[in-house]
Amino acid sequence: MCGIVAYIGTKPAQPIILEGLKRLEYRGYDSAGIAVLSVPSGSKTGQVKVVKKAGRIANLEAELKNVAPAGLPGTLGMAHTRWATHGGVTDLNAHPHRDDKAGICVIHNGIIENYAALKTYLQEKGHRFISETDTEVLTMLIGELYEGDLEAAVQAALREVTGAYAICVMCENEPDTLVVARKGAPLMVGIGAGEYIVASDASAIIAHTTQAFPLDDYNVVKITRQGFRTSTTSNIAVNPKVMQLELDLEEIELGTYEHFMQKEIFEQPQSLRNTFRGRLQKDDGKVVLGGVSNFAKELVRAKRVILTGQGTALHAAMIGEYMLEDLAKVPAVAEYASEFRYRNPIIEDQTVVVAVSQSGETADTLAALTEAKERGALSLGVVNVVGSSIARETDAGVYLRVGPEIGVASTKAFTGQVAVLAMLTLFMARRRHMSTDACTRLIEDLESIPGKIERILEQDAAIKKVAERYCERENWLFLGRGYNYPTALEGALKLKEISYIHAEGMPAAEMKHGPIALINDGMPAVFIANRGRQYDKVMSNIAEVRARGGHVIAIATEGDKEIKKAAEDVIFIPDIAEQLSPMLTVIPMQLIAYHAAVLRGHDVDKPRNLAKSVTVE
Repeated sequence: MCGIVAYIGTKPAQPIILEGLKRLEYRGYDSAGIAVLSVPSGSKTGQVKVVKKAGRIANLEAELKNVAPAGLPGTLGMAHTRWATHGGVTDLNAHPHRDDKAGICVIHNGIIENYAALKTYLQEKGHRFISETDTEVLTMLIGELYEGDLEAAVQAALREVTGAYAICVMCENEPDTLVVARKGAPLMVGIGAGEYIVASDASAIIAHTTQAFPLDDYNVVKITRQGFRTSTTSNIAVNPKVMQLELDLEEIELGTYEHFMQKEIFEQPQSLRNTFRGRLQKDDGKVVLGGVSNFAKELVRAKRVILTGQGTALHAAMIGEYMLEDLAKVPAVAEYASEFRYRNPIIEDQTVVVAVSQSGETADTLAALTEAKERGALSLGVVNVVGSSIARETDAGVYLRVGPEIGVASTKAFTGQVAVLAMLTLFMARRRHMSTDACTRLIEDLESIPGKIERILEQDAAIKKVAERYCERENWLFLGRGYNYPTALEGALKLKEISYIHAEGMPAAEMKHGPIALINDGMPAVFIANRGRQYDKVMSNIAEVRARGGHVIAIATEGDKEIKKAAEDVIFIPDIAEQLSPMLTVIPMQLIAYHAAVLRGHDVDKPRNLAKSVTVE
């Protein structure tokens, strides 16, 4: 959530940071602001001009044209998209914030948990606040501690705060300096030729440089046009690891598609080919995962696996739970990360904890991971973003390799997560007990999935017609059994996230234990009814819904003649091993959600109240 971008160099800052801000729109926000520091001729100090506006970046651009038709002059600046936590969505609460005495200007992602006590202290010192935000408190604190050295003031202030932060700070008295810092919220520094770009993620940097380094927790970086210095909040020097950004600018461009979500749904065949590339050895019946190979013995001896995540990642983790118990024969459980750390979880010897997150920055998942590590668990990460916090904090892990996901509603990351968990399962199962032939058959099925998804995507026009028939209905059910119970949860989540239709996902058998009372005439019920061990049971559940007037949309296996008699609408998928079927059954539900949202006139890529990466608990 929220987006940070800052620039210091020799070029005009405004166009660079506005461009970067637009590339961060997918992160979720409700207001935007910009600050540029200019130095009048002959002066040793600068002047900061702040412009901010509630609403979309387009509102900010319109305000900029009114305030500064020629643009804000200056080669040092920063911009921010805010997702409201403390204080409503107003111009005053938008970032950047200024202090009231030292010419300090701050943008901030995260939450300062002890802001109320700090605010009381600062008010007693005579500071006057004009916003409701915790960020203004941090800004005033830096100003209060400023004695001519911005880096030292930031370090001192951060030693006093509790919570999470990624901040950029500039000061009128030091017009050639930008100070940035992080704890618990992502931030990276891009290194160009005589210029530096700071951003929440690589998408705002890649157009200018491919060299960057992520900040670790408690890192503070002082940046001038001549270079940078990295230290801790206690002023201990740090040597950051500069890396090559593995991101193609075309990957974050919309191209010929109407929305990023649509693009990412249709990218799934290729994204999964990237996930599988070099990892599946059909001839040997093996899965090769270099990221966890050094811990193969520990995984073979594991007595329990805990998978943790939030939202879509949790649904993938639940499928992983089923696969690990079914195929690797190891006890497994999927847990809400937000609950895990607060219930005194039992971590026994030879427990493996797998943190699942697209961004690798999800605050709840990161906190759960830290708790598990402190209790002695072997920690693995299943993440998409290279160099993210979870990737750095885990003992080992596997990257998704699905490419950047811009749409807030996750699609290709979900199929990538399920694919990686399937490979991790086979990696363990083959070493524990699974035969070469059994593993080879599943590897062949994995390799076939991209082509089978392409066949499902060819039904897009027909699936759109299904969405047209039911998109005005305000209550839906999504039902599945076994491996496709979590997939039903994911289908319901997709519809809720972007169409704002109320939808419930549940095990099909659970419907009879209360929710069946909701079914009325014409209520859409999406059943995942592919061929599997519980097919006959699902057919009985379909009959129960039909008997009460519900409209059944079935996702079924090609060649199934019985399903046509049972459901009003049928979307067929190719046959696949039941354990791997969620990667196919989810595709029609992604398309239904996408088309329903478009038909209802919603902003598909930027749904209300949502953020792509939730970096606060």
